[in-house]
Amino acid sequence: MANESTRVSDSARAAGQPEGGRELTGAEIVCACLQREGVDVVFGYPGGAILPTYDALCRSGGIHHVLTRHEQGASHMADGYARSSGRVGVAIATSGPGATNLVTGIATAMMDSSPLVCLTGQVSTTVLGSDAFQEADVLGITMPITKHNVMVTRVEDLAEILHEAFAIARSGRPGPVVVDLPKDVQLARTLYDPDRPLPVVPVKTSMTPLDAEIEAARNLIAEARRPVILAGNGINISGASEQLRRLAEDTGIPVSLTLLGKGAFPEDHPLSLGMMGMHGDAAANLAIQAADLIIALGMRFDDRVTGTLSTYAPKSKKIHVDLDRSEIGKNVAVDVGVVGDLKAVLTRLLVGIAATVDEGWTAQIREWKDHSKTLDVVHQPCDGRLWAARVIRDLCELTDGEAVTVTDVGQHQMFEAQYYTHRRPRTLITSGGLGTMGFGLPAALGAKLAQPHEEVWAIVGDGGFQMTLAELATAVQEQIAVKIAIINNGYLGMVRQWQELFYEERYYATPLANPDFCKIAEAYGVPSVRVSQRRDVAPAVAWCRSVNDGPCLVEFVVESHDVVYPMVPAGAALDEMIRRPARASTMAGVSR
Repeated sequence: MANESTRVSDSARAAGQPEGGRELTGAEIVCACLQREGVDVVFGYPGGAILPTYDALCRSGGIHHVLTRHEQGASHMADGYARSSGRVGVAIATSGPGATNLVTGIATAMMDSSPLVCLTGQVSTTVLGSDAFQEADVLGITMPITKHNVMVTRVEDLAEILHEAFAIARSGRPGPVVVDLPKDVQLARTLYDPDRPLPVVPVKTSMTPLDAEIEAARNLIAEARRPVILAGNGINISGASEQLRRLAEDTGIPVSLTLLGKGAFPEDHPLSLGMMGMHGDAAANLAIQAADLIIALGMRFDDRVTGTLSTYAPKSKKIHVDLDRSEIGKNVAVDVGVVGDLKAVLTRLLVGIAATVDEGWTAQIREWKDHSKTLDVVHQPCDGRLWAARVIRDLCELTDGEAVTVTDVGQHQMFEAQYYTHRRPRTLITSGGLGTMGFGLPAALGAKLAQPHEEVWAIVGDGGFQMTLAELATAVQEQIAVKIAIINNGYLGMVRQWQELFYEERYYATPLANPDFCKIAEAYGVPSVRVSQRRDVAPAVAWCRSVNDGPCLVEFVVESHDVVYPMVPAGAALDEMIRRPARASTMAGVSR
């Protein structure tokens, strides 16, 4: 997805400001535009170059500002808010280090197609390029990781640019937009007309699928005997879960999900194959490799999904439906590519759809699901010790699979993806493409603010949690009732796993000398409890679920030397998975 440097409404801007309206400062126009866009909460951290906008926010009212403890936390919170609600998340930072601290969160949103608008303060236009105090080239830094970025150099252009930013962030394939605001532009005054029509990003004709493309896809489905549907985050973004379910049920075609696609199709549905890819369900990976037709919907065939491209799904023809034309054929050659909104495409595809799925294929799928499950917690010893997989499975059962879970990145993320059954869209929020440690806690706070009536759990590892744990203060100050589950194995677990399997167990730079997480929680004013025995999991979860006036934390001290299986090694085919070995050292783990 390339950076969109071309403005949407240059012609409208050329016409100049309307004669009506009232005179406002640039900072006041920022607030007025946010309110007109329906923004109710923003996440940020103040500083000198953005202070005029903060003062305007204080005077305007109507928009709640959440003070984060680090700008990275602000961008992750805005991201979590956007993913949970489907609305544009807004983050604000000052110039220089404030803006650069947003970068990790912006890149995270870009990789996962999350709509953000990030407002960054900038030094005055009169000193741009002079290495002024806290000056940084925000446009140059963020151009590769944004859908669009722009510096406002004239207050007369500000309103149009801001509304364009929101239109671009939410339109087509969503993504982050950065608007850089020099201080003198924030202080300058101009007429503002609140009734001026908002800019609209035009729908390109190439985004509307041709009848021939739909018919070609329908014909391939009718001819297939061993088809598989692969569904990604595009289903959630498009709101096409119902159409996906109808496609599967009307044709009898099984469905596998990407990590970010989880929840797009109910994982307890008989046609669900579970998650695909490096740590996916064995049945899903085997089915992909044996299929004669792959129907890829809103997913981008990234390396964690395909394994080695030269050996990926060698027996299949491929249909790829995606809103972003650049994704069609980028990684995997396809027989039919359809560019368009998934909900609209599937609605058209369902008309007259027919499929003849081979009975033997259905039986084979059933056998793979019965005998090669990822969900093998029953095979782990139940000797009182605590296993991460059992914690996640118990949490799923105790919450009836209805919670919104927000994970960090690592082993706990994969255990969550394998053992928590998601049945609704937007109920798993995680960093997929960038794999950002530190994402979990702040993103969970944003998700909870977006969906206050949902039960939200931040499931984090002991490594990633320490990267952004200062946001506990934000949770306390804002009284955000998020539940925090720390999966503490004393290691950078996923890196340690690779060291065990591929580096002759040289555990270098992965053991963690962790602090007492419960004492840290106490220092922040967060109630907490530590669990190290499985019998204590249910009472701890029940207690945490009863706390509704702010955050609470449960530290699960789990076995150190556990490994996420199955695993597709680097350079291997998707069906060349490492299964859980029988050797006792890995099965039983090593107690700390």
